Amino acid sequence: MHIVQFNHVRVPVSKYGGAERIVVWLSQGLVELGHEVTLLAPKGSRVAGVRVVEVSPEEVLSSGFDLHRHVSEPVDIMHYHCEIRYPPPSVPCVWTLHGNMGGGWRADSRTICVSRDHAGRHGTHAFVRNGVRLDEYEFRTAKADYDLFLARLHSVKGWQVAIAAAKRCRVRLTLAGGWRPSFSRYIKFVGQVGGARKRELLAGARCLWMPVRWEDPCPVNILEALASGTPIIGSPRGSLPELISPDTGGLGTTLEELVALRGRLADWDPRACRARAERSFSHLVMAEEYVRMYRSVLETGTLPPGRPTP
Repeated sequence: MHIVQFNHVRVPVSKYGGAERIVVWLSQGLVELGHEVTLLAPKGSRVAGVRVVEVSPEEVLSSGFDLHRHVSEPVDIMHYHCEIRYPPPSVPCVWTLHGNMGGGWRADSRTICVSRDHAGRHGTHAFVRNGVRLDEYEFRTAKADYDLFLARLHSVKGWQVAIAAAKRCRVRLTLAGGWRPSFSRYIKFVGQVGGARKRELLAGARCLWMPVRWEDPCPVNILEALASGTPIIGSPRGSLPELISPDTGGLGTTLEELVALRGRLADWDPRACRARAERSFSHLVMAEEYVRMYRSVLETGTLPPGRPTP
């Protein structure tokens, strides 16, 4: 199958950029599964093992876009990673909704969401959960003397709750993300991280705090933590109940519940976290599910329902 992917932002990213990482890993996974992949992306984009064609996003998203001007070979399906404004007339296409849409917006027949909760809130049944390249993360059972928060420092991500819980538990918390607030002596701020520093933080953390205050579609940092053998303490919002199993972390609604979960850290084995990532959240599992979506569109004209997490 020849699959054309389109991303409107340059890839790869060095630090923050969950959706951009998914585009890279999906493209690589499809190639590893034996498919031909052409990635249309802005100037400067490079993905190891994947044919990249530099394009102007404005051109691709315009009404006069001619796919065959950039791709001469026959194309089976085109996969956008942003909303399809003007679908190419000669090629079947789908698109992945990576974020949340407000105002009662409902998915159209080409929309693929990234979790069951995400799909249900947007009026569809089609979803593929995100997956990560496991070989990009260091699995470690011996943890260092810190907990970790790794996400945008936005109120919906719950960083203030993580700090409050860490203070209550009297444990050291490393906060990695954009923008610097003021902290107590228990909090170490390291800013935005990527590459080796990010791998080290994820692998060494005793746990990842993710007490989100919004309906998070499918946060990549949780999958990165599982790949690193690091359990998660989060809230039961959005896709988190689909991602975090009882042997890989816990979910709490109040500060008191989160603090109590921190006391159960010894119950969660790093090996169980890694095994869950390997079983359900690798880039190849994600790629296989997208291939199932593509084949259904080509054979029936419709997207199939997403599948539950094993």
